[in-house]
Parts: sequence; structure tokens; C-alpha cells
Amino acid sequence: MTLLKLHIIIVILLYITRNVSLSPLTGFGSEYESKYSCFPRSLRRKLGVASKEMFYHGYNSYMKYAYPSDELNPINCTGRGADTQVPGNININDVLGNWQLTLVDSLDTLIVVGNVSEFKSAAGKILDSLSFHNDSGVTVQVFEATIRIIGGLLSAHLLIEDKSFPFGDLRPRNYDDKNLLELAHDLANRVLSALEDSPFGIPYPRVNLRNGTADHRYSNVTCLAGAGSLTLELGALSRLLCDPVYENAANAAVRALYARRSSRGLLGNRIDAASGAWLDNMSGLGAGMDSFYEYLLKSAILLDNSSHLDMFNAAMSAIEDHVRIGRARCNQGDGRPPLYVNVELTDPDKLATHWIDALQASLAGLQVLSGDIDSAVCTHAVYFALWRRYKGTPERWNWKSRVPQLEFYPLRPELAESTYLLYRATKSPFYLHVGREILEDLNAHARTPCGYATLHSVVTKQQEDRMESFFLSETVKYLYLLFDEDNYFNINYGKYIFSTQGHIFPLSVRTAASRCSHGYKKSDHGHKFSHGNNTRANINSCNNLGNFEFGVPLKEVYFNQINQMVGLS
Repeated sequence: MTLLKLHIIIVILLYITRNVSLSPLTGFGSEYESKYSCFPRSLRRKLGVASKEMFYHGYNSYMKYAYPSDELNPINCTGRGADTQVPGNININDVLGNWQLTLVDSLDTLIVVGNVSEFKSAAGKILDSLSFHNDSGVTVQVFEATIRIIGGLLSAHLLIEDKSFPFGDLRPRNYDDKNLLELAHDLANRVLSALEDSPFGIPYPRVNLRNGTADHRYSNVTCLAGAGSLTLELGALSRLLCDPVYENAANAAVRALYARRSSRGLLGNRIDAASGAWLDNMSGLGAGMDSFYEYLLKSAILLDNSSHLDMFNAAMSAIEDHVRIGRARCNQGDGRPPLYVNVELTDPDKLATHWIDALQASLAGLQVLSGDIDSAVCTHAVYFALWRRYKGTPERWNWKSRVPQLEFYPLRPELAESTYLLYRATKSPFYLHVGREILEDLNAHARTPCGYATLHSVVTKQQEDRMESFFLSETVKYLYLLFDEDNYFNINYGKYIFSTQGHIFPLSVRTAASRCSHGYKKSDHGHKFSHGNNTRANINSCNNLGNFEFGVPLKEVYFNQINQMVGLS
């Protein structure tokens, strides 16, 4: 079975789940069921308008007050770029490279909200003025350069080059003379040395943007997600250029990391790219680890990489065995709710921490993509409960003491993303209610006169003067798609996949290399699938398609249990 067929089967499975006993009913005996079991069409339309307004409030403010700087300071209404005075300020400079970040990151969101003219204008601005050979010589993080800039440029280029022209002509003027693919290619060449010069194939974390060499001044320490989540963007680039060097380098990094799994099949977090040694003894699914597993599955689908699907299945099996605590099923049985925790890498019978973090909210979306709807429902419910308690997801939350360990919320998209994907999979109106609460709380607590601000504390709601680019590229995009049922990308949901930065990649990338005149040779030696080689998650989920009998995905007793777990009355 090819991965294309596997993806089609997943799409069909999701279609089936959308249509199993999900008609809105009224007259339920509980407040929970009556609140979440239906959603008025008129309210959904209003929220679609409100989410589009949210995007434009952030985007227009960025263009007015910040462009061409990388980010908007939404309190002082100014721009923010790389800290050239303190090159070692990696908290800023890992992301901000004086490369028009928010505009690049927002390109495909402009298409999602239907603004073709602004898309063409924005792409034209980038083509006219963006250069990675700038005088500042900024050092940037390879991971951020890849998922935000290369990904944003490639996604926009692929939309422009779609020969079916679903949005009309997207080409900016003189696109034949210079295009976004060329810019992505230029940047990829500048980060490639970090992958190719590493002794173990584990990418060095940073490169100097001007000269395209690995920069070792600030540490060679990287992480599982940072080193192993380059395959979608670099793989797509290779297919479009008929040059496998980028895909091969990204795949080599994945293999090098996967080879360092523990005797129990687990992977760590922080790793030294120079020595290939893990630097901590923690394994889990949160920050520093999350997108590695996401890209194993997504590269299997987008790039037809069978060995990555094998790795994904084995890695998730180990996670289910050692990282998940609580009862075996979300909607069945006794015991505490399922929860994925941080365990010791070398002895997963021991806890490494008592906290979970905000990035782990993306796990529910990954579980949807793998077909494990039952697990996704409970994973999502934990983070929705946290949202309801704090009106934002704290960066870290201690599940033992039930208090935040890190209180800030930088407008992260992971809960909105999982909410959207679970709605596409189940069509339960519950998730429309979740999206409504997210949208209303962001407007209540994060909105400023010129944008949306990070919450320095979800407890006090004190704001911080930063609007990260992923707010427009992901958070608002997923909210808008949740409410805009007739959106082109919803109607054609099975033809695209979202990157970890929310960039939209058509599945046609898979076959793009077929036009290459000299052939296309990958270093990956995966095998094609037999009919029996499905994921364990897909097999298990087939028993759970009737969980949404009354339009709510989680039985009330379990919903209340999770609320109590996070400290909601």
C-alpha cells in the first residue's frame, strides 16, 4: 500500500467520523450537553467575520507600524528586528533575522482569508526588497529559518504555481524574472552547512546568515525538534529543484537522532550536535521534542517516506508504553485521565518532571492525523480545561500542584490548531465552542490598539510588548478555518497538509520530482507498505467511531474529571 493510498484511507476514515451520529439535538438533561451539542449557523458566520477582523487588526498594524521589521511591538506600536548590538541575545536573534519575518510568515494566510490583491502586493514587496546577504551578519537558528522563512516562501510559491488557479492569478509582476522559490533556495544554501558540516549529521543549531556557515559561538546544543523537523520544507524544496541534497541532509538528521533512542525506544530533548550525546535525561512530547514526531508522520505523507512512518509507529508505541499515564482509553474505563508526561530517558519508570507545557497541545492534532481520535479527544480536553481556567495556556503547568510553573502565553497556536483538526475529524459542535472561547478571550486579554500582545502572565493578564509571527501564520489561520466552513482549504481538506508553522503544502509535492530529467535519488532506503502495515493508532480508532452520539466528543463524567484535575470547580 502506498502512502498516498494510506492518506486517502485516513481521509475516508475522517469523513466517516464526521457523519456518525453528529446531528445537533436539544433537550439534554445536563448543562454540559445542552451547551456544547449544537452551534447556531448565524453565530458561526459572525465568528468567521470576527476571526478575519482579528487577522487584519494584527496584519494591518504590522504593516503600518513595523514593516519591514520582523515583528510588531503591539503596545508601543513599533517594529522589532534582530538585536545587532548584542549578537548573543539568542532569545531574539534565533528568530529575528531582519528578513521581514511576519510578512513572509503571513503570505498563505492572506490566501486563506481570500485577499488575493494583498497577497500579490506582499509577495511583490518581498521579491523587491528581501535579501539574506545583509550587512548585519545576523546569526539565526536553522530550525526557525527553515519552518518560518523557507516554509513561508515555499508555501506561497506552490499556491502561485497551482495550475488549476483556484484563487485566480496569484503571480506578482515579473514573477518569471525572480520568484519566491529562488529566495527559499538561497536561504536553504545558507543553512545547509549546519547540516553537512556536522560530524554526526545532527545539524548545528545556528548559522551566520551573511556567509552561510555554522556559528559555534553560542553553543552547539540543539534539541530533538530543532534538529529533526526540517524534512517537510527541505524535502519539498528538493522536489521542486530536482536536487535531493536538501532532503537527504534533513533525512540524515532524522536517522542520526533516531539511532540514539534508548533501550526502551525513547528519544531525549537536548543534544550536543558536535558529540552526538544527549545532554539531559528527559523524554516527552513537549517543547524541544514535539515537532520531531509530527514531521515523521507528515513527511511520510507529503514525501512518501515509508521509513519515517516506520519510525513514527515505533516511536509512538514507545511513548504509549512509557510516557502516557492514566487509563487506557479516553472515553472508557476507570482511573485518572490519560496524560503524557516527562519521564527519564534511561529509566522511564521514573518521572523527570511534574509539568507539561503549552507546545504539547499540538499532540491532539497529531493524534487526529494518525487516526487516533479517542486519544486526541482527551489530550485536547486537558488543554481546553487549562485555557478555561487561565484564558490562555501557561507555558508550563505543574499537574501535581496544579499551578503554572511558567506563566507567560505568547499567543501560541497549538490549541487552536488541534481544535480545528478535531473539528474536521468529528464535526462535533463542541470544537466550535472551544474556538469561540479562544477567540473571545484573545480579544478580551491580548488585544491592544495596534495588534495582539503576549500575555506575560496568564494569572494576572499582564501584557508583554511582542506579537510573534506565528500568531498570524497559525493561531488566527486555524481559528478562521474553523469557522469558515466553505473555505477552499476546508472543501479540499484532503489535498493539503499543514507544516509545524501552519504553512500549507499541497500533496502534489510528493510527485513533483517525477518531472526531473535526470531522475531523483534519495538517500533514504525505506520500503513500500503491505496491506498489514498500518499504524496501530488507525486500527484502534476504528472501535471509537460512535463516541459522538450526542454531538459531544467526551462523556460528561470524563469532562468533569479533567476539569477537576486542572483545578476548575
